[in-house]
Amino acid sequence: MSHLIALLRHGEVHNPGHVVYADLDGYALSDRGWAQAGAAASHLADLGAVKIVTSPLQRAVETSNAVAARVGRSPMVDPRLTEWMLSSRWAGTVWEDLPDQRPGELEAYLADPTDLPFSPESIARVADRMSAAIAEHSAPDRLTVFVSHQDPVQSARIHLTSGSLSQLHQNKPGHGSVILLEQSPTGWTERDYWEPDQGSSFPPVERSPRVSP
Repeated sequence: MSHLIALLRHGEVHNPGHVVYADLDGYALSDRGWAQAGAAASHLADLGAVKIVTSPLQRAVETSNAVAARVGRSPMVDPRLTEWMLSSRWAGTVWEDLPDQRPGELEAYLADPTDLPFSPESIARVADRMSAAIAEHSAPDRLTVFVSHQDPVQSARIHLTSGSLSQLHQNKPGHGSVILLEQSPTGWTERDYWEPDQGSSFPPVERSPRVSP
């Protein structure tokens, strides 16, 4: 029996001030973000999605609602899909000011995301909670969509496919992107990566050059 899941990163957020929005209220999808969510919804409908589970944060809920409208299923909220709590430490800070406001922290995040003693949550813990939610909600012969955020999606992608979380910044998913994973008796494998038009991205740490696995 086929056992598929889709990891969906939310669409682009309206954020002209370049603020680290983390879990702050009031950060909704931009016009491009809505277009990305709509494109992802069509793609997931074509894949046969029948269940949607989402992070409780606004940008993810809006993305999940776009998918729900297309596939005719109501999304379920699971707080285990929420943003990495590291970002809550930076919440409200302008990205360009982060090196001055939190000296060394952005550099440490980029250098080794598995070794951040200042973070209230480790990336390993993020991967664990994401994987627990996936195990609970997914099932054979039913494509379940999990709507979350860039680093949580990436951590689950790496953890499920037995990669190293030290590679968190390689091939990071774009806004509205869909990562299709399939489970077999030997474990999870990545079957496909799809993304809509990205436009210009900010902050620059959001995207890394795609490299071969």
